[in-house]
Amino acid sequence: MTTTETDQVTPEAVEPADHEHGVHGYHKQKDEHLKRLRRIEGQIRGLQRMVDEDVYCIDILTQVSASTKALQSFALQLLEEHLRHCVADAAAKGGEGIDAKVEEATKAIARMMRT
Repeated sequence: MTTTETDQVTPEAVEPADHEHGVHGYHKQKDEHLKRLRRIEGQIRGLQRMVDEDVYCIDILTQVSASTKALQSFALQLLEEHLRHCVADAAAKGGEGIDAKVEEATKAIARMMRT
């Protein structure tokens, strides 16, 4: 996946997966992940309603914090699955592929730490 200078992923910059079978580490948990993301989406819609209804600032900030934590938790779960599936698979195959996967994971971790 490529990013712009500000590390924002743009839709046209997303490259296809390089996995032989097109199965990602999160595949087995896909339904659970989608359910979780829909819940987060509901939290964000709740934030929009709160602003529309002129809810007290601190109450909105509390909800922002909860939404942020939910996204961070999701990201950590996805990262763990990437390490267990993609990085472990590259390590089992040996060769230079492991270095690329470790570098990719390291960059993802660095992006997560900046937020």
